[in-house]
Amino acid sequence: MNGLGRITVLGTGTGAPVDEGARAAVAGAGLVVGGRRHLAAAPVPDSAGRVTLGPLAPALEAITRHLEKGAGGGPVVVLASGDPGFFGIVRVLAERFGGERLDVRPGVSSVAAAWARAGLPWDDAVVVSAHGRALRTAVNVCRAHPKVAVLTGPGAGPAELGAALAEGSGGPGGRVLVVLRALGDPGAARVDRVSPAEAAARDWGGSVNVVLCLDPARALGPARTVAGPPAGPRLGELVWDVGAGSGSVAVECARLGAAVVAVERAADGVGRIRANAAAHGVDVRVVHGEAPGVLAALADDPDAVFLGGGGAGLPDLVAACARRARRTVVVALAALDRVPAARAALTAAGWEVDGVLLQSSRLAPLPGDVTRLAAANPVFLLWGVRPPEPPADPAEPAESAESAAPVDPAEPVSPVRPVGPVEGVAL
Repeated sequence: MNGLGRITVLGTGTGAPVDEGARAAVAGAGLVVGGRRHLAAAPVPDSAGRVTLGPLAPALEAITRHLEKGAGGGPVVVLASGDPGFFGIVRVLAERFGGERLDVRPGVSSVAAAWARAGLPWDDAVVVSAHGRALRTAVNVCRAHPKVAVLTGPGAGPAELGAALAEGSGGPGGRVLVVLRALGDPGAARVDRVSPAEAAARDWGGSVNVVLCLDPARALGPARTVAGPPAGPRLGELVWDVGAGSGSVAVECARLGAAVVAVERAADGVGRIRANAAAHGVDVRVVHGEAPGVLAALADDPDAVFLGGGGAGLPDLVAACARRARRTVVVALAALDRVPAARAALTAAGWEVDGVLLQSSRLAPLPGDVTRLAAANPVFLLWGVRPPEPPADPAEPAESAESAAPVDPAEPVSPVRPVGPVEGVAL
């Protein structure tokens, strides 16, 4: 494709483009789009149109009108921070105009610069954006993983992240926050290592780029062949395992990516859960107490709840979990008599309810060197799904800490199946 109708996207860091090719692209532009600081620092010619990024819709419309002028309008240049293909404006531009029309020239992303400053490799790290998004996702990723980079934003900086991680007892132990500020300015760049509580108590100002959340004991993992953490269920979400027993469901959810709270009333059970979590190298917050009463002490509402059994108070426990869960409640029952009450509690909460009976058999020897099937006790699984709310009008995103505009986070990965390959049962 020739140069007509192309959009050049320049990763500028915090100042003007540094190489001659980038400067030449700006100098020859007919329309330049970028944040205020990018436009102020770049050599934008007086003859070029300027669009200051804030809401994306007006900027996209301005680009569209300019491209409709054809060759007479001159090239379009978009200025963005760091690598604009990483949580940046490239996604939005590609969706609107097509990737084949983009000439992307990335700079060093703030995340890459942050790991370099920390002196750590990051092929095994998780990266999450809290800019213009709910902080709880970033918090849950930090709870579940030993090595996380958080792109910050207004109301979602080191203080807020530290306060959430430090809240309550029994959370991930030994986490260190590495706060990186003014990464694009060699003379002003700062790196601070603090505990979550220390981060919560400080005023960090507006120059924070990235916060690294580390478990120092696991920050330098083994060499990797495939970059990124293992894929798992609903990365960035929170799961409660209530009546956790040995913690098998809690540990599996944590191994697959979720932040997990295991609630268990038996003291010896609490010890088993902690030992199993340690044996599998995952973080599980263990709460010792009787549900549903102890659930009131858990400040964060879960995305999903798994209930393992329950006595005469099961309907009240199911109802309490249904009030708190954001998406799913799964109940495992051995007693047939308790199924109707648990189902009624989910239905009364307004949830869409379904269920299945799971049965299995083991091979057992018989005289004469033959084998029979010995049936194990069946298990009933009920699950409720909160009906979806009507879609809200999408808000215009603000300028990102990483680039000119944030984009929607990736779709969640495949959900966990708590007991075998049962279609439709997902935490």
